[in-house]
Amino acid sequence: MAQFTVNTQRFDPYKNFKFRVKWDGRYVLGVSKVGGLKKTTEVVKHREGGDPSSSRKSPGRTEYDAISLERGVTHDVSFEQWANKVWNFGSGLGSEVSLKDFRKDIIIELYNEAGQLAITYKVYRCWVSEYQAMPDLDANANAVAIQHIKLENEGWERDYEVVEPAEPSFTEP
Repeated sequence: MAQFTVNTQRFDPYKNFKFRVKWDGRYVLGVSKVGGLKKTTEVVKHREGGDPSSSRKSPGRTEYDAISLERGVTHDVSFEQWANKVWNFGSGLGSEVSLKDFRKDIIIELYNEAGQLAITYKVYRCWVSEYQAMPDLDANANAVAIQHIKLENEGWERDYEVVEPAEPSFTEP
């Protein structure tokens, strides 16, 4: 694990509005919302035969929650193309599913207020389990049309190679 230093001058936590998502070596355009990274480890209860009054607990399987990505509807087809790798309606017999490359690793980057990369997570073996191409349309609404994908994954980890940036300071005249 890489050594990292702590910025003792920083008091405020990072905000949740400066981020980018990357897959296939490029940034995905227009992502406006990323669901949280959450994992849950099952609790396995057991007890020793000679101890009838209490049970012990140990960790079991760890499950990683799906991650949702949202963005405004545009002509960029990267969400749709990835979703079609899992099931492509109307394709020829035997080619409805792409077994070769339907999984992707993605990178989620969090930036500080100055636009400097602060934290990165790598999410492994993602695939699209849900895709919404268009939202409900409403002629009386005044909102951006949002599409989303739900990504199943097999785990994530923080990239400790990304260290906390030295934040800029304004000099007084």
